[in-house]
Amino acid sequence: MTRQANSDRGRPELIKAVPVRHPWRWVAVAVLMVLAAMFVNVLVTNENFQWRFVFEDVLFTPPVLEGLRGTVLLTVSSMLIGVTLGVLLAVMRLSASPVLRLISWGYTWFFRAVPRLVLAVLFGNLGILWSRIGLGLPFDRELGALFGIPDFHAQFWSINATDLLTGFVAGMLALGLSEAAYMAEIVRAGIEAVDSGQSEAAQALGLTRGLTLRRIVLPQAMQVIVPPTGNETIAMLKDTSLVAFTPVSMELFFQLQAISSRTYQVFPVLVAACLWYLVLSSALMVVQHFVERYFSRGYGTRARARTRSPRLSSAQPDTTVRNTA
Repeated sequence: MTRQANSDRGRPELIKAVPVRHPWRWVAVAVLMVLAAMFVNVLVTNENFQWRFVFEDVLFTPPVLEGLRGTVLLTVSSMLIGVTLGVLLAVMRLSASPVLRLISWGYTWFFRAVPRLVLAVLFGNLGILWSRIGLGLPFDRELGALFGIPDFHAQFWSINATDLLTGFVAGMLALGLSEAAYMAEIVRAGIEAVDSGQSEAAQALGLTRGLTLRRIVLPQAMQVIVPPTGNETIAMLKDTSLVAFTPVSMELFFQLQAISSRTYQVFPVLVAACLWYLVLSSALMVVQHFVERYFSRGYGTRARARTRSPRLSSAQPDTTVRNTA
């Protein structure tokens, strides 16, 4: 009896679990729902949006579609220049040569400091510096003056500067060269995120530095490089509107501004611009999602979960049933 009483006295009571209340969470949800309803009400009931004019006379007109094509082309070409030159600058920044490191640092310092709008206007006026741009012997005029030949020209090919530096080319160079400075820092961070033992092991196997970078380092660094590169691509898409000041006629915002100046409808045209940039940015976000998922295979919580709990084979459930029986 004593043992039974002691065992009953020492038995713990049942725990009464009380769910945690979150009243302020529901208050925040209610406030946000009211604000969202107010925003939708403004979109539907306010006649100043002029949705019919936006969809019928702005969004799908031939000049706007031509500007849309130019915006996409400008985004792709500028990012190609930025990524290619950014990788080269990152490798130079990590080089053992102090001259290469200094050049890479100076390039990054300049193009990160100057606003892209200023660069676009600056590159649009580069024709002021030279009348013609060509390829040939450097310092040909100085060498001719040194040897008493005032009209000496050693250019193999040349073109008028205004013909070469068109608005599109000037805007593309301004955006691409500026993007290269940011991509250099992104690629450098990705390369430095890879463990140095990977490069040492590759060198021990006899791989050259270039092959080690292409086959060993960069593939592992892509999971660090890809997410900010996707963000930079979306930012580049929006920054293409800056080349309207170059000016570039084959650009979305330029064409929309032309419609606004012709019809005197400022706000509806700006709404149309927001709609097109939302569509393009959303498409890039979807592409970024799949690219990130491709390069993050084998990393992250999903990969660790697969490693800890592999899928059971078809024979394992039958074995479990037999053992249970």
